[in-house]
Amino acid sequence: MGRDGGGAGNSAYGRKAFKRSRAHFTDRITADGRDGWPVAAGRYRLVVSRACPWASRALVSRRLLGLEDALSLAVADPVQDDRSWRFTLDPEGRDPVLGIRYLSEAYDRRETDYPGGVSVPAIVDIPSGRLVTNDYQQITLDLATEWTSLHREGAPDLYPRALRDEIGTVMDDVFRDVNNGVYRAGFATGQDEYEEAYAALFRRLELLTRRLEGQRYLVGDTITEADIRLFTTLVRFDAVYHGHFKCNRWKLAENGVLWAYARDLYQTPGFGDTVDFDHIKRHYYRVHTGINPSGIVPGGPDLSGWTAPHHREELGGRPFGDGTPPKPVADGEEVPARGRP
Repeated sequence: MGRDGGGAGNSAYGRKAFKRSRAHFTDRITADGRDGWPVAAGRYRLVVSRACPWASRALVSRRLLGLEDALSLAVADPVQDDRSWRFTLDPEGRDPVLGIRYLSEAYDRRETDYPGGVSVPAIVDIPSGRLVTNDYQQITLDLATEWTSLHREGAPDLYPRALRDEIGTVMDDVFRDVNNGVYRAGFATGQDEYEEAYAALFRRLELLTRRLEGQRYLVGDTITEADIRLFTTLVRFDAVYHGHFKCNRWKLAENGVLWAYARDLYQTPGFGDTVDFDHIKRHYYRVHTGINPSGIVPGGPDLSGWTAPHHREELGGRPFGDGTPPKPVADGEEVPARGRP
C-alpha cells in the first residue's frame, strides 16, 4: 500500500483516477540467490503496516511458516505522511535495526528518483540498508516456496504444487474484483467508474459465497495462499470498505457464509493475531483526506462477533494439512488490546 491514489499526497485519494501501481522493485530472494539475494536467516527485514491488506498477507504467511526468527519485522505507523511510511512507533522515531525514520530512505539507497511511490510490504537488506523488493504479489509466494529451509517444523504448504493452477485462477479473480475492486470503488472519481467496480465486487463475492458454502477453504481442504489473500480484504470490509469506500450493498456480517469463513480464519493462529483494527481504521479514515476530509475515525463497528463460534469445522478440512499450528506470537509483536475485539 502506497501512493496508488494519484501521486499528490494524501489529499489526492478519491480525486484522481485510481490505478494500482505495479511493483517497481521485483528482485526475488531465492534459495539459489539468482537475483543476488540468497535466502539467509537474519539478513533481511520485513517492513509492514498492519493497516495495509497487501502487507498483511506477508504478516500472515510469516507467522504460519514460522519465519519470525529468520525474517525480522518492522511495523510502521498506520498514519503515514506525504514523505512515506514512518517509524514513529519506535523509540526516537527510528527503526531500531535499520536506523531510518522513513521507509523512503531504504528506497533511496536502492535507487534515487525512482518512479512510483513508497509501498509496503517491503523487504530491506539489513547490511546495506537497501530495499530488495516491494513486489507484494510475489513476496508471499517466495516465502512459501523459496524459504523452505527456514520454515518451522510443521509449517503448512501454502502453495501446493498440484493445486497451483487452481489457486492462481482463484487469486486472479479475487485480486481483480475484490482485493483491488474495493479500491477501485473507493477511489472512483465518477459515478460510472464506481458502479462498475461496485457491481464486479459484489458479483465476485456472491460467487465466492457459493464456492464456500460446501467447502471450508477456497482450494483443497487446507489453508492456501488464496485464503490469505481473500482474508486480508474481508477482515477490513465492515471496518472500512463498507462505509469509507462505499461498498455497502451488504456488510460482511450480513453474509452468513463469508462471515463464518472470515471468522474461522480470524480464529486460526497466524491470522487474527496479526490484525490490528485500530491501525486499520486510523489509516483509512485519517490518511485518505480526499475521501474523508474531516479525518474523523468512526467508533464502530462492534468487533465482538469476530470471536463468536463459526461452525465451519463441520465442513471438514485440515487448516494446516499434515502440519501444526504456529507457536504463540513472538514477544514484542503482539497486537495491542485496543486493536483487538
